Amino acid sequence: PTVTASDSVKLYVEAHGDGFPLLLSPGYCQTHENFRPQVDPLVAAGARVVLWDYRGHGKSEAPEDPGAYSMERVMDDMDRVLEWAAPGRRAVLGGLSFGGLASLHFTLAHPERVRALLLLDSGPGFKNREAQASWEAQVGRIADRLEKMGFEGYVDGRAAATAIGRRPDLPAAQAAGSAIQAQNPHGVARFGRCIVGPAAGVIDDLPSIQAPALVLVGELDTAYARAGEVMAAKLPNATQVVIPDAGHVVNIEQAEAFNRAVIEFLLTVPSK
Repeated sequence: PTVTASDSVKLYVEAHGDGFPLLLSPGYCQTHENFRPQVDPLVAAGARVVLWDYRGHGKSEAPEDPGAYSMERVMDDMDRVLEWAAPGRRAVLGGLSFGGLASLHFTLAHPERVRALLLLDSGPGFKNREAQASWEAQVGRIADRLEKMGFEGYVDGRAAATAIGRRPDLPAAQAAGSAIQAQNPHGVARFGRCIVGPAAGVIDDLPSIQAPALVLVGELDTAYARAGEVMAAKLPNATQVVIPDAGHVVNIEQAEAFNRAVIEFLLTVPSK
């Protein structure tokens, strides 16, 4: 099924289960398939698990106009997906990497819609201008590569660790890789240049977020270890968990440990 965005872009969506809504947002260049290992365990734990693809990603449409890509559009898309899956209900927002930052932006804009947060190998963006510029340049290089070469060989090279994880032999990693390689590279590149690279940081806003938050990081994901510590320290109601022997794509690399940690956290979240 698809959800129609405010600018008529068709967004791919899935919903599983009939419990409390839980929207899972993947990282940049990833698709809904990256969260497939979480569907059955989280449905069994009482969730209505909602998977989706950002505009430009996966099975969603990829508008050619760069003006169709902004963080405001992403937040509006999230709102429409939630209204489709669970109208009027507060949701748990879970996001890996960029998905975590997008979830923070949504929470700051719509706190009344958010029951809890799952911030997974993610960060709150940058305050330092040089760090921000370096990040934008890195995302720009990814976009350049995609426009020149597409996704051919993408999950077989250096990007594999952040796209499908450090255990590419796993069936879940292979399924995620196939979905990534089937994407429109130009849509993903535009999303990166217009949204992911210039995304505003929210570090100073974290103390205002009252929703319970699980800050979960893979032990081997050194790039996001400090970011996780910062979020855990600044969010008023945060729980921090480090998953052993896991890198950036922690939910695939160590799915059982990841699912257990998430379910244990969700059991502590108030039902209203």
